Amino acid sequence: MTSTTPPRATRVLPSGSWDAARATDAVTVDFDDRHRRRRRYTGIGGLDFLLDLPEAAVLRDGDGLALEDGGIVAVRAAPEPLVEVRAASGHDLLRLAWHLGNRHLPAQIAADRILIRYDHVIVHMLEGLGATVRRVDAPFDPEGGAYGEHNRDPHHRHAHPHPYDDGHHHAHGHDHHHG
Repeated sequence: MTSTTPPRATRVLPSGSWDAARATDAVTVDFDDRHRRRRRYTGIGGLDFLLDLPEAAVLRDGDGLALEDGGIVAVRAAPEPLVEVRAASGHDLLRLAWHLGNRHLPAQIAADRILIRYDHVIVHMLEGLGATVRRVDAPFDPEGGAYGEHNRDPHHRHAHPHPYDDGHHHAHGHDHHHG
């Protein structure tokens, strides 16, 4: 019995840089499974392939994975349980975004809402700040952040200095203020 090696996807084609009509297959994956270097996937059409990138990358909704044989697999963000945050005004939404950013939380920001993962402490804080929150199922494609895409990795521990470095380092879920 011989085993065949699955085709390898060795490059990420950013969303908008390739013709989606050319897709050989597609994978629908959640936020956690879109920060990868090497992983075996099965497309929704049945294509078994290996993602084999030189370094870990964040796969975004609409990206393409270039296969060595010339095929392309479309990446789709899977709906997942999230919290939708809304505010009475644009100014209030900006203020809520600042509070979320101060906690280094992955957040998907739109003109009229912010999507985050559920955390009861954060939801309570947001409600206390006047936010309207509700649970939704939606694809999650958060911002990359000022320090690159590293904040996409749910296992990453925050350990880089800030431009205003006060000498401390912290893990996700912390609460601090720089004054």
